[in-house]
Amino acid sequence: MKKKFLCMILCGCMLAGMAGCVGEDAMGGETVTPGKENEVTSIPVEDLADGNLPAEAPEELLTETVDLMGGIELMATEWNDNFPEHPITQFGVPMFQNALKEAGNGENVLVSPMSAWTVLCMVEAGANGETKQQMQEALAVTEGDYLTYAKKFTFLLPENDNCKVHMANGIWYKNVPSLHVNDYFLQYNKTFFDAAAYKAPFDASTLQNINDWVSENTDGMIPGILKEIDPTDVIYLVNALSFDARWGKIYSETDIWNDIFTTEAGEEKLVSMMHSDENLYLEDENTTGFIKYYDDNEYAFVALLPAEGMTMEEYVESLTAEKLRALFNGKIPTEVKATLPKFSVDYGFNMNNILQQMGMTDAFSDSDADFTKMATSDAGNIYISSVDQKCFIAVDEYGTKAGAATAVAMQNKALSLQPVKVVNLNRPFVYLIVECDNFEPLFMGTIMNVEEAK
Repeated sequence: MKKKFLCMILCGCMLAGMAGCVGEDAMGGETVTPGKENEVTSIPVEDLADGNLPAEAPEELLTETVDLMGGIELMATEWNDNFPEHPITQFGVPMFQNALKEAGNGENVLVSPMSAWTVLCMVEAGANGETKQQMQEALAVTEGDYLTYAKKFTFLLPENDNCKVHMANGIWYKNVPSLHVNDYFLQYNKTFFDAAAYKAPFDASTLQNINDWVSENTDGMIPGILKEIDPTDVIYLVNALSFDARWGKIYSETDIWNDIFTTEAGEEKLVSMMHSDENLYLEDENTTGFIKYYDDNEYAFVALLPAEGMTMEEYVESLTAEKLRALFNGKIPTEVKATLPKFSVDYGFNMNNILQQMGMTDAFSDSDADFTKMATSDAGNIYISSVDQKCFIAVDEYGTKAGAATAVAMQNKALSLQPVKVVNLNRPFVYLIVECDNFEPLFMGTIMNVEEAK
């Protein structure tokens, strides 16, 4: 069987206890007047938290989840090939670097730039002013230039027996009368992100609905993303990404045998190594590596081995989006004797500090955040409260099966003319899963340690 590659992000957007405000319409500049959008009806937070229902609140409002996209029409758009300059890579490299800095020594790190970038672009569409500018800088986009690019990864993903990539996006609003949803924001996200949207009571039924949605859109690989619903959360934006692909050439039994993997600390471990002949070699002053295609040649596994004597921290810190682009653009068609260990990683981390270090500070501020293009509230200002990511990957002889979910809670082959190259991943290395049109990363990770062979 093929193995699973999973990743989930939870971003929390919380309602702070500040004076409410009314903002401009999402894209058109008109004033959003409470009562003119999709209003929702609700119960006080304290009653939900205590499980007490006020007598005047109709019970059906507490249990019913309402589809907000039913009457929302798609915007008229034209396909634009003037894409931004590899924004997911530009966003993903610093995200990856900061995640590694926060990790423990010797820990395997795994992040999903594509999932995080997608859902944060959904959030950015609801931001205004300085909040929007900071998000655009962190996401490496400008006003409107990323929309067709984002739409490409939502609507034009491959789905066949040997390579299937699926993405889904969803938005949940808390069922409270003080929260006023901007219809244009819904239309925007439906058009460019194919998003579903709901108003819900944010009780046990909503918890189950969100987790079921995540499970369904990751083929059951991730049974749920939320352990509980914080009573102060008012909006969740969720991205689910699943990846299921077989290697272009599956390893045979004779390609696999045990060999030594040496950790950065010098510990030698006997692990299961997979051996293959590849035909695309990567090299720069700090790197040797190779590209290994999945069955349809639309996606690939990229392995990057740091130079001898260079620590993983030093190597990852030296990476830039431009260096990765140069590596990919300079790929050399030649025979590569490649050795790749079987490995699995289960990893989770909080992204609040990471995103703020990337310049997204106002979005996390209860006083400075401006998400009035998404929704307004009579009860207080809306801001991002928490961003968390959980990931899992397992790589073996058959291929890679992967799933990612991101939730924002507000709160060709050529004959070789080169000498044979050898890339033996028998010590810590960096890997990526990329789409091959632009070599944008769906996932990035480090392998510092490998489980010993059984």
